[in-house]
Amino acid sequence: MKIYLKTEDEIELMRRANQLVGKTLGELAKHIKPGVTTLQLDHIAEEFIRDYGAIPTFKNFPNPFGGPFPASICTSVNDVVVHGIPSEKTILREGDIVSIDCGTLLDGYNGDSCYTFAVGEVSEEVQQLLRITKESLYLGIEQAVSGKHIGDIGAAVQDYCEGVGYGVVREVTGHGIGRQMHEDPPVPNYGKRGNGVLLKQGMCIAIEPMITMGDRHIWLDKDRWSLRTRDGKPAAHFEHTIAVRAGKAEILSTFDDIESTSVQ
Repeated sequence: MKIYLKTEDEIELMRRANQLVGKTLGELAKHIKPGVTTLQLDHIAEEFIRDYGAIPTFKNFPNPFGGPFPASICTSVNDVVVHGIPSEKTILREGDIVSIDCGTLLDGYNGDSCYTFAVGEVSEEVQQLLRITKESLYLGIEQAVSGKHIGDIGAAVQDYCEGVGYGVVREVTGHGIGRQMHEDPPVPNYGKRGNGVLLKQGMCIAIEPMITMGDRHIWLDKDRWSLRTRDGKPAAHFEHTIAVRAGKAEILSTFDDIESTSVQ
């Protein structure tokens, strides 16, 4: 495992890339409504990212199970946990939820963030899933300070979500991030406090709880990308990229542009 500690100049470049991700998700928030296809959202995202002089990192991202990812964002609807492929056949409907994961490469550094949106009015049960998942993200971030361990982050997420009966997906994790979208160390959403890699000032990681309303088990769709809940129940996914600091983590991405457009 090789972990790269970032300089302050590098962290500033990463902040710019991550702020662009937040702006892109904020732009998409304006268009998320019943009747819109996920492919329409992908086109909006790609144009927006390229207009800012950046590259959508996910497009043509390699897949160990099949061909490269064909789109600029992941659009995971309802029981799709992560890596949903935008499609003209996937039409958002009232009561759906859609997790949009977005990555940008700007001036040599990557940004990565995800937000789960409600489409119109959703049930109280689904609203709670979104709220708990997002809260678990911030509980994990609270643990991302120098001197703690990767296991402290995962334990915070796991304890909170399993405490209300939700499943915590284990097969996919958060990750280090920098010049590469995925760097060491892996950042699981489960773990034991005090275990795992020691966190140090200058580490940059993406923390991303992927939480299911029911059983935590998932399966790989025939498209070789989409990961779905085995029981068909909905899943939520929220992600921030952060820089590890002493005392308090610095969140490099933002939900401000999203939440000024759509109140979740």
